[in-house]
Amino acid sequence: MTEITRVPLQPIAKGALGKLWIGVAAAALAAAGLAYTTLPPSVDVETIKAGTGASPTIEDVALINYKGMLPDGKVFDQGQQAVFPLEGVIPGFTKALEQMQRGGKYKVKIPAKLAYGDRQAGEIPPNTDLTFEIELIDFKSRAEIEMMQQMQQQMQGGQGIPGMEGAAPGAEGAAPAEAAPKSEPKAQ
Repeated sequence: MTEITRVPLQPIAKGALGKLWIGVAAAALAAAGLAYTTLPPSVDVETIKAGTGASPTIEDVALINYKGMLPDGKVFDQGQQAVFPLEGVIPGFTKALEQMQRGGKYKVKIPAKLAYGDRQAGEIPPNTDLTFEIELIDFKSRAEIEMMQQMQQQMQGGQGIPGMEGAAPGAEGAAPAEAAPKSEPKAQ
């Protein structure tokens, strides 16, 4: 077997090891800064009053009280007992609702990229960050909402439970159902 020629290592100059570590640290910080600037924008959710239980998912419909404000504090929208399907609102609003619990009150800051981006939306200028105060009253799955709507339609059609007319639970905000024609009793 042939022996490989050995090359002795040169001694490290005084202070060179410290400079090497400083260079490594600077490269790591630069890479971290670059990674931070490429992170997707996120929603800031501050809890004012904690809620309890599970959080809604993209498949759910939420019942909320809310107030939406521009950066200067001007209110551009608000609602009481408003019904919002999570998949039918701006992405930042969905991300915020997914972090909330029933009965909780929250202050939410949504960056423009997760709001309306570079589009004008009513009185909201393009590239505007939004702030919301939101109280999550309740949420239900789409399947539960559809079942409640079917029950309401049956009750309005005269097929409901006796004594329970118009008492469909959670039917607030549901679209009115078209009543089925009632048949008249036949004379014999």
